[in-house]
Amino acid sequence: MAAGSIVVLSRGTYVAFLHLPHDTDIQVGKLGRYEFQSGFYAYVGSARGTGGLAARLRHHSNPTPRPHWHIDYLRKMTRLDQVWLMESDKLREHAWAAILPTLDGATLSMRRFGASDCICKTHLFHFQRQPRLCSFQKLVRNRFPNDSLVRVLKPNR
Repeated sequence: MAAGSIVVLSRGTYVAFLHLPHDTDIQVGKLGRYEFQSGFYAYVGSARGTGGLAARLRHHSNPTPRPHWHIDYLRKMTRLDQVWLMESDKLREHAWAAILPTLDGATLSMRRFGASDCICKTHLFHFQRQPRLCSFQKLVRNRFPNDSLVRVLKPNR
């Protein structure tokens, strides 16, 4: 995944936007079966381990035959549309999971999705239409004025 000559290597927080073309019933690990509506799904995550954002985004770029995270189950049925990210050592995953549902058109998706290790309701949000990056950037900037700008990456197609 790249946009021009941008290389993503460091740690950071991201929102992966997945497009689901039609309603689909999916078993999500131990969370159970869930009827996912067509549209866009925004999954908030962070990459802090070996390989940082580059490794995590490579993982999300291709569906995996052996799911590890909740998102891997949904990823099998979707197309990765784009990723919003911020390179930083600051953990913003939970704050972003609180900001995303304030965007126009956001609805909470499956409870506890991607959030089994925290107190967030979910890390997955549904939108009928792709939300606007500038709206999200403004909300993040208001909450964290000293953070770097959230930017977008689009997958190579």
